[in-house]
Amino acid sequence: MINKLLKTAVAITCCMFLVPGLFAQDRDSSDTLAIKDMPLRLLDYRSPMQGLNDNEGITQQPAMQELDNFQKDIMSRMSDIYRIHIKAMEAQVNNNPLEAEEQINDALSATQGLLDDYPEIRGDRRFTELYRSVIAEYRQFYGISETGNEPEGEIFAIQEELFSEDDSWMVDDYNFPEDLTFNKTDVPLIQNDKVNRHLVYYTLRRPEVMETWLQRAVKYQPMMRKIFREEKVPEELTYLAFIESGLNPNARSWAAAVGMWQFIRATGSVYGLEVNWWIDERRDPEKATRAAARHLRDLYNIWGDWHLAMANYNISPRGLKRAINRAGGVEDYWAAYPYLPRETRGYVPGFIATTMIGMNPEEFGFQKNYPGEPYSYEVVEVDGLMELSELAKAAGISTSELKEYNPELLRWATPPGGKYPLKLPKNTREEFLANYDDIPKEQRSQNIAMHTVRSGESLGIIARKYGTTVAGLYASNENLSSTIYPGQKIVVPLPRGAASQISANQPTNQQRSVNTSRSSSRQVSKPANSTAVTYKVKTGDTVGHIAEWYDVRAWNIRTWNGIGNTIRVGQSLTVYVPENRKDHYEKVNTLSYAEKQAIERRQRSGENIFLASATSTDSDNYTTYTVRRNDTLSEIAESFGVSLSQLRRLNNISGNRIYVGQTLRISSN
Repeated sequence: MINKLLKTAVAITCCMFLVPGLFAQDRDSSDTLAIKDMPLRLLDYRSPMQGLNDNEGITQQPAMQELDNFQKDIMSRMSDIYRIHIKAMEAQVNNNPLEAEEQINDALSATQGLLDDYPEIRGDRRFTELYRSVIAEYRQFYGISETGNEPEGEIFAIQEELFSEDDSWMVDDYNFPEDLTFNKTDVPLIQNDKVNRHLVYYTLRRPEVMETWLQRAVKYQPMMRKIFREEKVPEELTYLAFIESGLNPNARSWAAAVGMWQFIRATGSVYGLEVNWWIDERRDPEKATRAAARHLRDLYNIWGDWHLAMANYNISPRGLKRAINRAGGVEDYWAAYPYLPRETRGYVPGFIATTMIGMNPEEFGFQKNYPGEPYSYEVVEVDGLMELSELAKAAGISTSELKEYNPELLRWATPPGGKYPLKLPKNTREEFLANYDDIPKEQRSQNIAMHTVRSGESLGIIARKYGTTVAGLYASNENLSSTIYPGQKIVVPLPRGAASQISANQPTNQQRSVNTSRSSSRQVSKPANSTAVTYKVKTGDTVGHIAEWYDVRAWNIRTWNGIGNTIRVGQSLTVYVPENRKDHYEKVNTLSYAEKQAIERRQRSGENIFLASATSTDSDNYTTYTVRRNDTLSEIAESFGVSLSQLRRLNNISGNRIYVGQTLRISSN
């Protein structure tokens, strides 16, 4: 009897822990509480009745705590992403691959956008779980292996160890070398206990790490110093690449920051770095260094302090300003230090330590000089869609060596379109040109491929293999069904290369620069394929809100206008928006706050808000719409509230195929 009572008590208590409000269930006529069996899969990792070990302790943080505006914004955006994620799963349940693909990519884009805006949330448990869920759905849909997004490069394991709370290896009485000689530096190289921690790590704990970086510096640093001089940025800032990537052009973080300077895609595009299916210029040492120098210069233009500029390279402007405010409002990195995320706390001390060692290697126990040759190459222009293996043969080198000289190339061939500036080792140009014309013409690919379906493949897997979309497959194949079978032939459109001619040593999409208000001698880069619109600040506006309404980053607004977080009513701000969506964004300035927020909520829910602003009226008094990239016929019909059959009838379309630039009649006026 006692055992039965104990079991009942445990069952009730477990339910109390796992399902709040369970006791609100109706009682039966005998006033006996009805206990439902709890599915085992809902149980926590261990029993809630299990006691804590003595060394575990109890967290002092309440389960529900008051959130500040910064935290509320992040939580709100995460909840929006979860809603999109659920829509993606529902679309798959309903066997709608087009809808599923759209929602999956929207969720991934929104997740990456949140990380782009607030890189400091990488350590947030909630965000980590959200990211895993979204990326898992993306991989499942496109058939990507679990290793597809794993970090590349030794730097991330080093950061994890160095930025941890474990100080068991720390030496309290570290003897800082005396009589160090530093050339005059623009960035203050101060010494304190935080810098000493990094010095101990690189000289006593893991000296092999610093030795590897100093060896790589022989190759890359002369080129980097030259670019920094040209961009009028302190040369010592080239050491920032040590702690960003360990001078590894192929470094890739789990959060999709890429290259020697660890650019996220959004920031890289602002500074002209082309990223598409075929190439990723963030991996090119020369192009990425040029972009990094300009980015650091722009950040200094905002803060007027190199330590804060470096911190802002690692954290969002809003996150940095939040730490400054919590420290009393003084714009000083060391004052804000205790309130910064763990990684950012180690960022500036790590830079100072590596710079001190790099400028005085012998004093810290390293060699003065290491063997190696500076970064150099020869350039030849080749056709698009040339197989890399054939190009390597023509140069008399291996394919892997060719990729080392051209790390921006991601696929088996050069990007389609115009000529590609292929980099080759010194003194191989003549041999290559002699052999290039002998490459058989039939080995030069076309802009489409014919794919034969294999067992286990889905439309998502096929689309990912060729860098296209499921929508693109539907547009290229009449009467294509979501159900495909082995042996079926499918026409696959290959993605295009860069929109403009790819540059050999400059960011391909770099544009003219615009002046900031802080200093006319300093310049801020303008995004590619964009145009300027003006927004006049209204009561209640914040930089964050304005950035959301124009679909840009808050730091973009600050950079373009040379401002901090403070804006005033009536102030005019310049915002750069895509040229093909100028009409939509020009209307933002005329809308009320409620109207702008309503549009933002619709966009966050996954709606394509740009469809409605892309309409016009033709001479026959029909409302028309011009098809844009990634549009589908069903999406257009749904957006305008018309049936798919009506849309087909008005435009004499029998299937689902449409093309970019096509004008569709929507309805009569």
